[in-house]
Amino acid sequence: MGLAGNLNSDNLNFFNSQGYVVLESFASDEEIEAMRKQMDHLLDGFDCSTSSVFSTTNQQKVTDDYFYESAEKISFFFEEKAFGDDGNLKQPKELSINKVGHALHELDPVFKKFSRSEKTSNLLHSLGYKRPVDIQSMYIFKQPGIGGEVVPHQDNSFLITEPSTCTGLWLALEDATIINGCLWAIPGSHKNGLVRRFIRGEEGVYFDRPPPSYDQNDFVPIEVKAGSLVLIHGDLIHQSFENQSSKSRHAYSLHVVETDGCRWSQENWIRRKVEPEPLYAS
Repeated sequence: MGLAGNLNSDNLNFFNSQGYVVLESFASDEEIEAMRKQMDHLLDGFDCSTSSVFSTTNQQKVTDDYFYESAEKISFFFEEKAFGDDGNLKQPKELSINKVGHALHELDPVFKKFSRSEKTSNLLHSLGYKRPVDIQSMYIFKQPGIGGEVVPHQDNSFLITEPSTCTGLWLALEDATIINGCLWAIPGSHKNGLVRRFIRGEEGVYFDRPPPSYDQNDFVPIEVKAGSLVLIHGDLIHQSFENQSSKSRHAYSLHVVETDGCRWSQENWIRRKVEPEPLYAS
């Protein structure tokens, strides 16, 4: 396969035709353990009074400053079902968090090391990126029993460049199965283009168009082993269901955009004070 992370012709052909490709054993056991231990450390130091609730089923609302400021911070977002009627957590905080984001790749040394590794850089350049930038990262927990649904969406809706250039790198830190909430996608749906945009306006964030309806029979599950990387085209329709099992489904998600010949839309929810550093091939 050449330099670690380079896509071969079969990988590229599958990605171009289906809109995603699975790269098995992309991360080593040591890398997985390092990221999981580091997240445990971050959670230990997390003050529950400074947080927010994350939901993909209720995004069309006025969003709080905590969410906006997370673009350049390490912020913690709870599951919707983590709280009881009294407003208190029903279980420990480490079993109540939906995700941590959105600047792990910049501010945390362990996640930065993986995000800016030679193999990650090679992967992006083999896709044709000339001056790629890591624009957003998330550690996603998919908690047992309460891990929330992620409704059908396209990554380009949330990270808008002109032209569209987002690619998602979704790394399984645990086995992802149908039972515990693996990814599902509509193969080839990326060829139909972007269907709507998630815009930040004066009164909050909103979609510029209503959600399309999808036939669930068109989706296929993407079950992967821990260490596998799912490469996702920015226009691919994908989703995940609630985790109703007793096992979590941890994952690290990184989103990349092109900066060569592309313009970052001022309507994005992410509005940075400091420009991100480009990711060059080593």
